Amino acid sequence: MAYSIEGDLLEVCNCNVLCPCWIGEDPDHGYCDATLAYRINSGEVNGVDMRGVVIAGVGKIPGNVLAGNWKRQLYVDASASDAQSAAAIDLLQGRLGGPMADLAQLIGEDLEPKRAAITFTLSEGKGVLKIDGVLEAEMEPYRGPTGEVTTLNESIFTTIPGAPAYVSKAEYFRVDDPGVGIKLDIEKTNAIQGAFRFEFA
Repeated sequence: MAYSIEGDLLEVCNCNVLCPCWIGEDPDHGYCDATLAYRINSGEVNGVDMRGVVIAGVGKIPGNVLAGNWKRQLYVDASASDAQSAAAIDLLQGRLGGPMADLAQLIGEDLEPKRAAITFTLSEGKGVLKIDGVLEAEMEPYRGPTGEVTTLNESIFTTIPGAPAYVSKAEYFRVDDPGVGIKLDIEKTNAIQGAFRFEFA
């Protein structure tokens, strides 16, 4: 069991900017309704070429993020091959060890993964995430006085361990996922972007 992948992350939730979960505090509303998506730009999982694969999760976090017991629905992009889909699910569900397994330990209930058309674009800092029939969000990072993106480093919780998170805001965040129990149509909430490189042998 081994993987070596690189890519980009888009993440949005119903908390205000910046989401308290990232520094280990309780979410703004006592719970956190969130989505996170990984787009793999290069790399392999157990010998399977994962270039271009997108896998997204919609999750309900019932309290402090570090306490776990999340409920999650995974979606694999419909364009992925069966082998890529199986590898992506094994990776995100923690069966391959490493940093992705650490995150998977927080999941209390993982619903049966689904296939869906997923749009994941990132251009000049503006990110767009869509899961067909389920979710859509658009986000843009904050920038400092020099124009550089505002980053968060050394946070107690992260979905991209080892890399800085780009602090962003979602212009809109719409979700209708009855399986997880989330129905939202909100604006100006927390978002995170980032680049990742995960390796485990």
